[in-house]
Amino acid sequence: MSLRIIVFFLIGLLIFILDVAFNSEQDSKDIYISDQELTSLLSAWQSQVGRPPNDEEIVNIINNFVQEEILYREALLLNLDEEDRIIKRRLAQKITFLKQETVPEDPSQEELKGFFEQNKDNYYVPATYSFSHHYFSKESSAKERATKAFYDYQTNGVELKGDPFFLGKNFYQNSANEIKKNFGELFFSTIKNLSINEWSGPHESTFGYHIIILKEVKTGFSPPLEKVLIKVQQDFLSQAQDKAIAKYINEIRSQYRVIINPDYKF
Repeated sequence: MSLRIIVFFLIGLLIFILDVAFNSEQDSKDIYISDQELTSLLSAWQSQVGRPPNDEEIVNIINNFVQEEILYREALLLNLDEEDRIIKRRLAQKITFLKQETVPEDPSQEELKGFFEQNKDNYYVPATYSFSHHYFSKESSAKERATKAFYDYQTNGVELKGDPFFLGKNFYQNSANEIKKNFGELFFSTIKNLSINEWSGPHESTFGYHIIILKEVKTGFSPPLEKVLIKVQQDFLSQAQDKAIAKYINEIRSQYRVIINPDYKF
C-alpha cells in the first residue's frame, strides 16, 4: 500500500472519528469535501508557501479544514452567528464580491471612450508650480523683517535669510490644492501671478511673510484616452460593479421591511 493511499485512509478515518465524536443526526454531520474545494485548499497553500504540499502537509491542510467546518457548524447550532456585526459585515462583503464578479472585466473600446468623455474632468492634470521661499514668522515682526531683508538684497546684494519653515524651503511641481493646503488661499493667489525667476516679497501666508521666487509653471491639461487608459478601465469597472450592487439591492429591497421604534430618540 503506497504512502499516499495510507494518508487518505487516515484522513477518512479521522473524519469518521470526528463525526462519531459529535454524534447527532447523520445528515447534519456529513462533511463532504469536493474536488474543487480540495484543489482550492491545496492551491492556496502552494501560493503562500511557494511549492506543492507533501503528504503530511496535505493531511494537516485537510484536518484543519475539517476542524474549521465542525467548529463552524457547532457555532451555527448555538446561534453564535446571530447579532454578530463582524459576521454580518463579512457575509455582506462576500455577496458583494460575488455580485461584482458578474461584471465583465473587458469593456469594449467604445464603452471606455464613452466613459472617458463623460468623466473627462476626473482625468484633468492640474497646473503645477515650482518655487523657493524665505520664511519670516509672524510671531516676531515678520513683515518688517521680511521687508528689510528684501530691501538689503535688492540694494546691497545681502544674502536672503529667513526663519526655518517646517515644510522646507523648496517646492517642486505643487498643485494649487497642495499650495493652498500648505500655505493658505492668500499665498496661492500671490504665487500664480508672480513672474518667473524673480525674487518677490514680502508676501503673506497663513504662517507669516515670505520672499518668493517662482521657478516654473506647468500648465494644466486634459490627457488623451491612450495616456490614462488603465486608470479609465479601472474606474469603469469600479463604477460598473457599484451599479451591479445597487441594481441587485433595488431588486430585492421590496422583499424586506424596515421597522424602527417610533419612540426612539436619535
